[in-house]
Amino acid sequence: MANRRIEPLKKVLAIDPNDEVAWFGLGKAYMEDTNFEEAAKALQQCVIVKPAYSAAYYALAQSLEKLGRIDECRTVCATGIDISTKNGDMMVTKGLEMLRGNLG
Repeated sequence: MANRRIEPLKKVLAIDPNDEVAWFGLGKAYMEDTNFEEAAKALQQCVIVKPAYSAAYYALAQSLEKLGRIDECRTVCATGIDISTKNGDMMVTKGLEMLRGNLG
């Protein structure tokens, strides 16, 4: 069953494609549906629109890992760690470091 949040978020983004909160919400909704391909697309758009959105890097890295796109995941982890450290988002930094450490 498709996530009920997806269509309303798409409508918001049709009106305002620079709404980073809607992109993040869309990415998370796709993750809940285990549609990691669409999740990664939405989350990539989120960090394009707002490059300092720490949590989006973490969700994007998680999606890329699920897709087996390990090199991309490593790159996103590194960028995300830099940004979350600058933002003082210690929980996000820790999550990204753990994810990166598990990539092997």
